[in-house]
Amino acid sequence: MTTLLLEANNLTKHYPVSQGFLKPKALARALDGVSFTLQAGRTLAVVGESGCGKSTLARQVTMIETPTAGDLRIAGVEIANADKATRKKVRPLVQMVFQNPYASLNPRKKVGTMLEEPLVINTTFSKAERAEKAQAMMAKVGLRPEFYSRYPHMFSGGQRQRIAIARALMLDPKVIVADEPVSALDVSIQAQVLNLMMDLQQSSGVSYLFISHNLAVVEHIANDVLVMYLGKVVEHGTKERVFSKPLHPYTRALFASTPRIDPAQRQQRIMLPGELPSPLAPPPGCPFNTRCPHAVERCVREVPALREVDGRMVACHRAEEIA
Repeated sequence: MTTLLLEANNLTKHYPVSQGFLKPKALARALDGVSFTLQAGRTLAVVGESGCGKSTLARQVTMIETPTAGDLRIAGVEIANADKATRKKVRPLVQMVFQNPYASLNPRKKVGTMLEEPLVINTTFSKAERAEKAQAMMAKVGLRPEFYSRYPHMFSGGQRQRIAIARALMLDPKVIVADEPVSALDVSIQAQVLNLMMDLQQSSGVSYLFISHNLAVVEHIANDVLVMYLGKVVEHGTKERVFSKPLHPYTRALFASTPRIDPAQRQQRIMLPGELPSPLAPPPGCPFNTRCPHAVERCVREVPALREVDGRMVACHRAEEIA
């Protein structure tokens, strides 16, 4: 029986934005009713172009910010409207690996000190117990024992990201939110870090909320895929279904733009007109209608509901025709 670790229902985050002196504040709809679940031992990849709300979603799940509306359950505990004590109790269950390993590690602290810091804050372990656990975690992520007393500037990007992953695992979390964890690394190192994350998932059962714009990376690591556009979910399903036959026009355009080595797998590129609309003034109806090659009058009038089509959830009025 699988365990449900994350459950978001209509999760919303709006930011008030000043438009100038004496003008009313506008609302930037960074997240606009996002729903999904994440089960133990699985990886949910969140994809979409810059500005679609991926990192905002990460900040809600890691409790860095409080949602404007909606429900968010972590390991069965409702935290969207929870008090400070409840959030503090749940916070060790969700940890984060950031995009840039050159910025996410404190240059003034040694590796051992950084790994032990979560234990100092959240546990009653003795100094010897903390050191023992830190060294065991270093071995688990492929770092040599002598690295314990070195500083971050002495390591390569791939080694720094291994340190960041080790730090995220120190509290034995249930969920790790990985915000583009390999995009700042050389391509030759990316596969090593991804394979390490998959090995750690097999051995510990940790779940990943994996945020990326690189679909080749997503295809390698994900079990399920959540495609976002302008703060909304446009397609959500298993990796196999979404990659083999994307139904939403935006998903099809994303996949068509992914470089492929095998000529048989290459698709004709779909050029989307215009740019991503501003979250301050989203278009009426379907948020993708201003760029969609399949848009009709209904798309401008009516917001499409997220509904099941061909074994996945799709927010498109014409999904059956496209299928």
